[in-house]
Amino acid sequence: MNARSREVRLTRLGEGGRESVEDMAAVEDPMEIRLGDAPLAVTMRTPGDDEDLVRGFLLTEGILLSPEEITGIRRVDEGRVSVRLRPGLQIDPEQFRRNMFVSSSCGICGKASIEQVHLMAGPAPAFRVEVDVVQALTNELRKSQPTFDATGGLHAAGVYTIGGEPLSVREDVGRHNAVDKAIGGASLVSWPLPPSILVVSGRQSFEIVQKAAVVGIGGIVGVSAPSSLAIDLAQQIGMLLVGFSRGGACNVYSGVERLSGAGDEA
Repeated sequence: MNARSREVRLTRLGEGGRESVEDMAAVEDPMEIRLGDAPLAVTMRTPGDDEDLVRGFLLTEGILLSPEEITGIRRVDEGRVSVRLRPGLQIDPEQFRRNMFVSSSCGICGKASIEQVHLMAGPAPAFRVEVDVVQALTNELRKSQPTFDATGGLHAAGVYTIGGEPLSVREDVGRHNAVDKAIGGASLVSWPLPPSILVVSGRQSFEIVQKAAVVGIGGIVGVSAPSSLAIDLAQQIGMLLVGFSRGGACNVYSGVERLSGAGDEA
């Protein structure tokens, strides 16, 4: 047992009747992120890789432009962390408390959301990647999900180079947190990020495409389906967006011109 999972007792029902058994459950706990002493946000997360989560969150929300703007991340107590910024850098936490969670789930106009991402990120960086590499990425991600293997209850995300090499792979009970953790980890390996692809274990929402766009990731590959607004955003910024990537097949919703290899017409 570790901080990411804990033992629980449950009743299992099956053909043989019912039995009381012990199993593992993914841990979910709140964490408050502070800028200095000022509260900024609270997220429900799986403990572990908390500094990566904080770093990735600040970058993908456009609050910071570089990991070098952080000079320290200090744990205040079990449920709170405080971020120390580079001397002279002034951030208004109240501005971001009001604005950062405006998303497709909050009823905002999709067109306005996409226009805001254009202002924050601009077009996706150009690259080409082999189809075989793209189709192998979800299998590679699956190899790095130990807590999912134990609990069946965590999402995963990874940042990979266009050659298929992992820069950072992380797990979390929240898919957005997994993305922030992976990007936060990758930002310490190389910043700005090299031409890279974000791989996720579930669906690709507008918010996930937005987070990738803000930090300059040019492609997203997922096991499941993207939402309509995620597709709209990817198409408008020229991002590679691949869904249902399983067993050597996939659906390309945006950026097919970025693919080289099987069926390449370029």
